[in-house]
Amino acid sequence: MLTVLRNIAQEIDLAGDLVSALRIVARSVRAAMRVHLCRIYLVDHKRQQYVLMAFDNNDVLPVPSQSVALDDGLLGLVSERVAPVAHLNLTALDGKGKLAFLGVPIVYHRQVLGVIAVEEADHRIFSEDEEAFLVTLAAQLAGTVVHAKDMGFIFRAEVTPLEATCLQGISAVAGVAIGQAKVVYPPADLDAIPDRLITNTKSEIKRFSAALDLARLDIVHLQQRLESTLPKEEQVLFSAYLQILNSADLKADICAEIEKGQWAEGALRRIIKKHVMQFAAMTDHYLKERAEDILALGQRILYHLQEKRDQPGTYPEKTILVGEKLTAADLADVPIDRLCGVVSYSGSGNSHVAILARAFNVPTIMSAAGFAVAELEDKRVVIDGYHGCLYSEPSAKLLQSYTLWAKEEKELDKQLQALAHLPSQTPDGRDVGLLLNAGLESDVALALTVAATGVGLFRTELSFMSKPQFPTETEQKNLYRQLLQAFAPRPVTMRTLDIGGDKALPYLPIREDNPFLGWRGIRFTLDHPDIFLMQLRAMLSASAGLTNLQIMLPMITSVDEVDDALALLQRAYEEVSAQGLKITKPKVGIMLEVPATLYQIEALAERVDFFSVGSNDLTQYILAVDRNNARVCARFDPLHPAVLRALHDAVGKAHACHKPISLCGEIASDAVAVVLLLGLGFDQLSMNPGILLRIKWIIRTIPYEQAKALVQRVLLWNDAGLIRLEVEAMLDNAGLGGLIRAGKE
Repeated sequence: MLTVLRNIAQEIDLAGDLVSALRIVARSVRAAMRVHLCRIYLVDHKRQQYVLMAFDNNDVLPVPSQSVALDDGLLGLVSERVAPVAHLNLTALDGKGKLAFLGVPIVYHRQVLGVIAVEEADHRIFSEDEEAFLVTLAAQLAGTVVHAKDMGFIFRAEVTPLEATCLQGISAVAGVAIGQAKVVYPPADLDAIPDRLITNTKSEIKRFSAALDLARLDIVHLQQRLESTLPKEEQVLFSAYLQILNSADLKADICAEIEKGQWAEGALRRIIKKHVMQFAAMTDHYLKERAEDILALGQRILYHLQEKRDQPGTYPEKTILVGEKLTAADLADVPIDRLCGVVSYSGSGNSHVAILARAFNVPTIMSAAGFAVAELEDKRVVIDGYHGCLYSEPSAKLLQSYTLWAKEEKELDKQLQALAHLPSQTPDGRDVGLLLNAGLESDVALALTVAATGVGLFRTELSFMSKPQFPTETEQKNLYRQLLQAFAPRPVTMRTLDIGGDKALPYLPIREDNPFLGWRGIRFTLDHPDIFLMQLRAMLSASAGLTNLQIMLPMITSVDEVDDALALLQRAYEEVSAQGLKITKPKVGIMLEVPATLYQIEALAERVDFFSVGSNDLTQYILAVDRNNARVCARFDPLHPAVLRALHDAVGKAHACHKPISLCGEIASDAVAVVLLLGLGFDQLSMNPGILLRIKWIIRTIPYEQAKALVQRVLLWNDAGLIRLEVEAMLDNAGLGGLIRAGKE
C-alpha cells in the first residue's frame, strides 16, 4: 500500500486541476482495494450539501446522485463523527442485494471537507489496513482540496451585478485602497500557472516559439561556457536537454493546446506535466530521472514567457498588487507612486513582504483565501485593510462608502501633520520616544517629514538583498553616511546584517529544514568575520565627525556571542582609527527576540548599552508559531498573554539594570498594541514612518497611568481576544476609533 500511496500522491501533484486529481484518486483506490465503486464527495458549506466530484466503478453499479444533504445517511454520519464509518448491510441503489460501505472524512483544520467512500457488492469486511490506507490518502488529499477551494476553483458563489465578491484574509496593514488589480505570478513556477482562454492563438504560438528559442539558446551558451571545465560524460546532459527542446512532438503538443484556446503558459504547464508524469511512472531508474529534466526545461521556457510578458511600465496608475505568493522584489518592481495596495494568497501579517508593505504604508491583506488570482486581473478592487477584506467589482453603493472613508483617512492624516513637531508625551507627562524603522532610501525621505526622534532600526540587510553580490565596503559606507547625516544629531540604530529565516540573499542561498532555527542573524556574521568586519568598518567610517551611530546585534542567544561581536567591533574600531578618521565609539545594544535572552538580561546588561525587543521573532518563538505558515499563522498573536507577560518581565529587568529598552517589532504600528506597550513602560517605540503620527496621537491622548492600570488588569487574563476588545473600547472612548476602523471615527 505504501507504494500505491506514493504513486497516487505523485499523480495528484502532477494533475492539472482538482477534478482530474480526484478522478485519479477514485480510479486508483478502486484498483488498489479491489472494490466495485469509489466515490469522492466534497462539502459545499454554503449550500450545506455533499457534491459528487469523482467516481470510478466497473459499470455494474448505477451512477449515484449528484448531491446529498450534509445530514443525510452514511455520509452525514461520517460528517457528524469526523471519523471513518463502516456499514455491512447497505441496500444497493437498484434495490437489489446488499453492499459493504466504508467512508473516510477528508479533514483540514478540524473541518470536514469531503468524504472518500468505497462500496463492495457483497458482505466484505474492510480491514484495519484498508481503513488506514484511506485515512492516509484523505489526509494527503486535504491540502489539495483546501488550495483549490481557497483559489476559488470550486463552489464559486454566484454573484449578481449589484453585489461584490468579498474575500477574507488577514489584515497586515490597515487602511482603505481602491484601485486596479495587477496579478503577479511566481517566476518559473508551473504549478502556479492557471488556465486562461485566449482568442489570438497565432500571437500566443509566436510568444511560445520565441521563448522556446531563448531556452534553447540558454542551453547552448551553458554548454559552451562549461565545455572546458566539465568532463565529456557530463556534457552529454546538455545534448539531452537540446534533444528535448528540439523535439518536434513537444512543440506540436504545446501548439495544439494553444490552438484549442489555451494561453501559452497554460499550454506549457499541461504538456510538461503530462510528460513529467509519464516519465515519473517508469520503472527504469534512468528514465524516471528524466522527469526532473523535463520539468526543469519547462520552467526555463516559462521564465522566458514571463520575462517577455511582464515588461516594466505596465502597472496601472492605482495598482493593487495581487499574487499567490508575493515577494519583496514584486513590491519593489512597482513604481512607489503607483502602488496603493497589496493582496497575497499566502503569507502572514508578519512576513517579510508584509513588513515591506508596511514600510510603503499601503493597505495590505495576507492569506486572502477564496480567490483565483487570474480572475482578478485588471478588475477594480477595494481593500479594507482594517478587517482584512477584499472586494472585487464592488457595487456602486459599496464603492461610494469606501471612497468616502478613503477621503476621511486622507483628511485625518492631514490633520495629524499638526502633531509632527509636538513632543511625544502623554497627558500626564511621560515621554515616549518615537523612532523609525527604515531600510530603504524612500524611508529616509518620508521620515524627515514626520520629525521622528531618530531611527530605532535600520535594516541593513535590505541593501544586501537588492544587490547581485555582497555590497563593497565603500558602497555600504556611502549609504550609512547618507543616513547618519540626514538624522544628525538624532540617534540612528543600525542592525548588523540579519539574514536567514525569510530573508535570503539571492547570491547566497541557504537551504535548511528549519531556517528560523538555523543559520541566521549573529550566527551567520560571527561565522563570517570577513563580512562582519567589512560592515562594522563601513558603519564606523560613515560616522566620522558624527556622534549619532548606534549598533544593534540581532538573534543573540548567549553572552559569548556578545563578547565575540564586541571583540570584532573593537578590532574594526582600531582599524578605522588607524586610517586617521576621528570616530566616537558607538553605543551597542542587542535585540531581545529569542526567549533565552530574557533569562540573561542581567549578564547582558553588563556588556551592552541598551535593549530593543524584536516582537516579531519573540512572539514566534514563544508561541512556537511560524508566522509565514498559512496553516498556523492565525495563532500568531502578539497580544497572547504569554507574550505580554514576557514583555512585562523584559521591561522590568532592563529598568532594574538601569538600561533603556525599546521595541522595534511590527506591533509598534498596531494601535491596540501601542496602548499596552505604553502601559508596560517601554522607553521608545520604533515603527514605519507612515504610521508614526497616528501613534503619536495615541501617546498624546492616553494617560500613562491609565494605560498602566489597564496592563495590570489584562496581565491576569488568559484570552487575547478579550484583551484586544478591552483596548479597542478604551481607544473608542478616547475618540481614537479612526485608528481601528475605516473613516475618521
